[in-house]
Amino acid sequence: MLMLPLLLVSMDVSVLYFAIPAISADLEPSGTQQLWIFDIYAFVLAGLLMTMGSLGDRIGRRRLLLIGAAAFGAASLTAAYANSAETLIAARAVLGIGGATLMPSTMALVRTMFTDPAQRAKAIGIWSGVMTGGIALGSVLSGVLVQYFWWGSVFLVNLPAMVLLLVLGPVLLPESKNPEPGRFDLLSVPLSMAAVLPVIYGLKEIPSEGVHPLYVVSIAVGLLFAALFVHRQRTAAAPMISPALFRGRGFAPAIVLNLVSAFAMMGSAFFTTQYLQSVLGKSALEAALWALLPSVPIGMAAPVATQLVQKGVNRAYVVAAGFGIAATGYVMLALAGTDSLVLVLVACGVLASGIVMVMSQMTDLALGAAPVERAGAASSLLETGQEFGGALGMAVLGSVGTAIYRHEIPSAAPAPAHETLGGALAVAGQLPGRAGEALVTAARAAFTDGMRGAAVAAAAVLVVAAIAAATTLRRVHVRETAPVAEPEAAETVEAVESVA
Repeated sequence: MLMLPLLLVSMDVSVLYFAIPAISADLEPSGTQQLWIFDIYAFVLAGLLMTMGSLGDRIGRRRLLLIGAAAFGAASLTAAYANSAETLIAARAVLGIGGATLMPSTMALVRTMFTDPAQRAKAIGIWSGVMTGGIALGSVLSGVLVQYFWWGSVFLVNLPAMVLLLVLGPVLLPESKNPEPGRFDLLSVPLSMAAVLPVIYGLKEIPSEGVHPLYVVSIAVGLLFAALFVHRQRTAAAPMISPALFRGRGFAPAIVLNLVSAFAMMGSAFFTTQYLQSVLGKSALEAALWALLPSVPIGMAAPVATQLVQKGVNRAYVVAAGFGIAATGYVMLALAGTDSLVLVLVACGVLASGIVMVMSQMTDLALGAAPVERAGAASSLLETGQEFGGALGMAVLGSVGTAIYRHEIPSAAPAPAHETLGGALAVAGQLPGRAGEALVTAARAAFTDGMRGAAVAAAAVLVVAAIAAATTLRRVHVRETAPVAEPEAAETVEAVESVA
């Protein structure tokens, strides 16, 4: 029952990949509106995760899950029959609100339902696999539905699952919440959003638009509000995110290493999706279908990691091995040429399998270290960290690849060809004969060089992460944590400062 909303929320991240052309033809949005149709969901989701995780701890995780399911279903119906770009943007924003309630609620309920650490580890492994698989499935499902139906059908598929959740959720899912939550800190809500959204926006725009002053200022503003948010959590009587969470052994390392995992996962996706379409010349649907193949071994990665830990292998070494496997995938990617379909697909499978091993273990570690009454807040921190990590991966690795691409592209090429591979392919189509073919060949080679350079950089980051995991997690063991009282003010300040 918990996997239903998780699958749909993760699918909605990528479900518009193939529907955008049909939406553009039907609703005729402006360029800015089209960007908001695509991005508003992820922005709202990221901005509200911490708020909704903390709210679930207070009003009940099942109640919040069902409220979110109702909102998600209603917004899906509105989006499916939207007759204007403005309506679709509003519906996508409500979908983001619903998604922000569903993701931390499902993870928090896993924490409270599975009190046995071994069972919880298996459940979290399934949770991680479903979330990763949903993102891959969303793009393919979008292509199939748009081809045989109309673009609104990509939203209607959400309705049966949400109805089922609303009917059976109250029967099958137990309610849980913090028995003594304290007052809800309203000031922390805008502070958290002001901390998250500008940083996510700046990081998402840098790979495609370059290091523009606007994006640098956006990130700086977000970091300023992040400092204010942390100060508020340290001084408020009933903070949204209690600093006591970071006193759990292994919680802070789990958040950071999980962020690095998202960095590696989304950083590779930035290149491989373009490689399949723009370098190999696959259609969007063909590329999505090929991209499904690497997901086959991913389903086995989390259960294998869980079994190793349960059989006595130190979690630190399992996580380090996961980072090592992912680094190996990046090394394979660094060996790719302009016609290396099989190698790139195998590299993606190896990379993603290692990352899922790490994510499943870090999720289990963080939730096991968090008190049950704060499971929602702990879940939301993990999810927010993943959003930051994914945006950071696209920004950093995307910038590395773009810099190499611009260096390798022939100086005599037209100006648009120096910006992106897509620009080069568009210009090449307007050039006569061999000149166009030569530009296409040069641009594809330059992009592949950029992908290889970024892969080397990512592999180095993952090797460092493997060493960090092996050293910081070696003596960390998950055990059930009893509810704890708020620490004294001095202890709270000391705990947060140690994490910083």
